[in-house]
Order: sequence, then structure tokens, then C-alpha cells
Amino acid sequence: MLKTVMPALNVSFAACGFLGIYHLGAVGAFLRHGDKLLGSLGACAGASAGALVAAVLITAPEKLEDCKEFTYGFADGVRRQRFGAITPGYNFMLTLREGIEEILPSEAHRLATDRLHVSLTHSRSGKNHIMSKFTSREELVKALLASSFVPIYAGLKAVELREQRWIDGGFTDSLPILPTGRTVTLSPFAGLQDVCPVHRGRFNTQLRLANMNVMFSVENIKRLNQALFPPSHRSMRSLCEDGFNDAVRFLKREDWMS
Repeated sequence: MLKTVMPALNVSFAACGFLGIYHLGAVGAFLRHGDKLLGSLGACAGASAGALVAAVLITAPEKLEDCKEFTYGFADGVRRQRFGAITPGYNFMLTLREGIEEILPSEAHRLATDRLHVSLTHSRSGKNHIMSKFTSREELVKALLASSFVPIYAGLKAVELREQRWIDGGFTDSLPILPTGRTVTLSPFAGLQDVCPVHRGRFNTQLRLANMNVMFSVENIKRLNQALFPPSHRSMRSLCEDGFNDAVRFLKREDWMS
């Protein structure tokens, strides 16, 4: 009996701020039930929170539960601030860096080179750049920070990397599609992605936001707000479960369950 050979696969995680907890839930499903997918995984891509989750899947999948707990704690901390992340004296980027430093292994840059594709936006030209080669762990950390930097919200000074300044990759390419193989797409916004919530709105109007197709709905507008202003701890856990369940639904649809 001939063994079915899976095509080369990539996975791309959409920019989504604190809704990245949805991605972490989906990764949990892949790690538990997605041996067929992971066995053919070539590379991961992402922007902003999506890049952070992609980095975890590539370099430290065993730290998934630690990532979830950090995300819950990060969201709790932002909610406690009077004006959220923009509260004077609150250092959003420092908290994020501490989380990244805690999760990434010492050899993360070597594991990530050519397998992790991070979407960045050049702060001056406004052009997108996908970075996939990292000369050091610190350079990888800075790339992830840059991809997550929303001006004003996260601070005033764009992240410096390779003598250039960069901001959130979600502004110019929020869901990178890699040029070779099939790219499996994930998003916490209902739309046309492989793994995403089911659209339950009354209208089927689509919007294209920086390379990501989403449905125009009250639920998606609510999710956009939650990306920057995290919902309750209970809602965050529910989003994580939704990511897990939507990923399982995708694996079953593709006959990739294990």
C-alpha cells in the first residue's frame, strides 16, 4: 500500500494583538492532533502577535503553556491600567520583551533562520519587509518586538534593527503568504482563512485588511477592539478554546487528524 506524501506546508498567523491567545489555542490543537501537518511543516510566518506565536511553534513548542500564562498575565496587567497600555508610566514593550526573553531558547535564532518569517513595516517608507535570517538571539528578539510595535499605543520610538527603524508588520502585511508550498492561514477574525471563527453576521461583505480577508460584522469590530484592549480573563480563556476547536475543525476537514 502506497503511503500518502503530504505536500510541503507553511503556517501563517495573522496580526491580532491580545487575540494572539486564539493562535495559542490553535497551536495546542496542532501539537495534540496535527502530526500530519507538523510532519510536513516547512516554515511559519506572522505579523505582530502572529509572529510571536510563529516563533514559539518554531523554536519552543514545549513552552506553549508558559506562553498562555504569560499572555493572560500580560492582558491582566494592561486591564489594570487606567488607560490601558497608553497609561503614563506603563512600559508595554518592556513587559513584552521580558515575556519573549523568558520563552525563547538560547539557540532560537538558529532554529528560526529560514523557518520563521517575520512581517515588519519600515517606519519611514511604510514598506513591508519579511525577515527570515537572524544573526543572533537579540536580533530575533528585536525583530519580534518591531513586528509588534504599534506607535503611540506601545510607545513613541520605533524599534531599531539593522540601523533602520521598524513598526508593526500588521500595518502592511498582516498575514504573510510564503512563495513556495501551501500556506495554512490562521486568524481570530471571521473571514476566509483556513482556521478562523465561523462568520455569524447577517451580511457577507468582505474587507481586505493588509493582505487578510475578513467579514464585515459586529463580532469582528468587537474583536478588533479586543486586540488592543484585552477582554476579561474568562473571555481570553474562551478565545483560547475557540482557537483549539477551530483548528480541530480544520484538521478534520483536511483529513489530517491524528
